[in-house]
Amino acid sequence: MKILLVEDDDRIARPLIEDLRAQKHSIDYARDGLEGWEWAQLIVYDLILLDVMLPKLDGVSLCRRLRSSGCKAQILMLTARDSISDRVLGLDAGADDYLVKPFDLEELSARIRALARRSHDLKPKVFAYGGLSLDSGSQIVSYKGKILSLTPKEFMILDHLLQNPTQVFTRTALMDRIWEFDKQSGEDTIRTHITNLRRKLKEAGSSDTLVETVYGIGYRLAALNQG
Repeated sequence: MKILLVEDDDRIARPLIEDLRAQKHSIDYARDGLEGWEWAQLIVYDLILLDVMLPKLDGVSLCRRLRSSGCKAQILMLTARDSISDRVLGLDAGADDYLVKPFDLEELSARIRALARRSHDLKPKVFAYGGLSLDSGSQIVSYKGKILSLTPKEFMILDHLLQNPTQVFTRTALMDRIWEFDKQSGEDTIRTHITNLRRKLKEAGSSDTLVETVYGIGYRLAALNQG
């Protein structure tokens, strides 16, 4: 599932992002309402986790703006306010659900699953590239029918490349998208995961250059006649 988190408190965002990415969701992170609005204009999300008390543009106003613009994503509002009137305000603005802080990560995951079941629009996506297939719903990756056993980070790297098959991604860009907080991992971490991903693709019968290096820049999927 492709999720946008709009939350200005890193102490809340850090464990939340780590937990959802461990579940193989794709997460983008905005620290204020205007940044959240900008992300939502660029990318179609399945779910938006939206804090109410945000700098620059509050969560309720952002929710109204998103709905007015035709945004179809499920919206789950996160707030420290627990009054009935506050909940009604958020739901009337277009939110699909409401969760009061502090919350348990297991409860949040359950709410996300419930929203996915309720929505007719949240259909799992299958990305295919040559003999390679990635199912974001079942989280199964295969090459010509042979299933690959990937770690969550390897899955997210491959998912990101498959969603943008002609784009070259720098190591820094991959770090920013997949290791949101763990900036100490360094570029060697990306190289290690790419190496392991290539090895697993080769063991499944693919060329080990299906994920190719663009020297001096980063990585992309090789043209199909090369993979």
